[in-house]
Parts: sequence; structure tokens; C-alpha cells
Amino acid sequence: MWRLLWVAGFVFVFDQLTKYIVADYLLRHGDVLLTPFLSLVLVHNTGAAFGFLSSAGGWQNIFFIIVAGAASAFILWMIRRLDSKERLLAIALMLVLGGALGNLADRLLHGYVIDFIDVYYATWHWPAFNVADSAITMGAALLILDALGIRKTRNS
Repeated sequence: MWRLLWVAGFVFVFDQLTKYIVADYLLRHGDVLLTPFLSLVLVHNTGAAFGFLSSAGGWQNIFFIIVAGAASAFILWMIRRLDSKERLLAIALMLVLGGALGNLADRLLHGYVIDFIDVYYATWHWPAFNVADSAITMGAALLILDALGIRKTRNS
């Protein structure tokens, strides 16, 4: 399944590229309203998903670096053990790996994760997120589908 490593590489590069472009633009021009429910905003997230632990005293960055590194190593170990028929599982793991590495790079380079996608309705806002978060979410959804047996095909 190593041949699917390009998926993780694509997610990583696309995540870093979008963060660089959007952060640069937003720093110069401010928030951008795209639709009545979607904006681009610049958020420096020192916590995890949904800002979890963002107000901790700074130790959380090292903690999340360790967690992301361990998760990435575990995913690589899992990919090594996959059978060639487990394509959906491999793609799911590659999406999670690419996203984890994208956010890990931010933590190592900046000490925080750059988030910029803001989805909302009236005064309700979903926590800002990025391409890496989206890839991790899609990968997790595929992992659930795989666990539910969606990968199994009918014998014809």
C-alpha cells in the first residue's frame, strides 16, 4: 500500500500551500466573506480540534507534537501491514496521515496551527478549521465505513 503514499503527500502539500496563501492574504486584507455561511478568517490555534486546550499554559504544543508524531508512526506501521485488497482502509489512513503531518508542521514551525475556514449560521460559528482538519475528518469517516464493512464487495 506504499503506492498510495502520494495521497498523504498531496494532502500535506495542499494544506501547507493553502495555509501560506490564505494567511498571507488575510494578514494584508482581513477576513473575506465568501457566502452567507462561509468566510476566510485567520486563526492561530494553539489547542487541538475545536480549540481544545487552547488556553493551557503552552505545554499543550509539545503534547500535540508528541501525539501527532506517535499517531503518524502508528499509521505508517499499520500501512506496512495492510493487504493489497484493503484499499479503502489505506486511503483513509493516508488522509489522516497527511492531515496529521500538515498540522504537525505548523506546530513545529509556528507553535500553533493555522486555521482559516469559518462555517457559520447567523451568530453560530463552527470552530475554524483547515485542509488538514478536513482530510483527517474524511479519513476518519472512511475508517468508520471500513469498520462497518462497506469495503466488502458482492461476489458476482
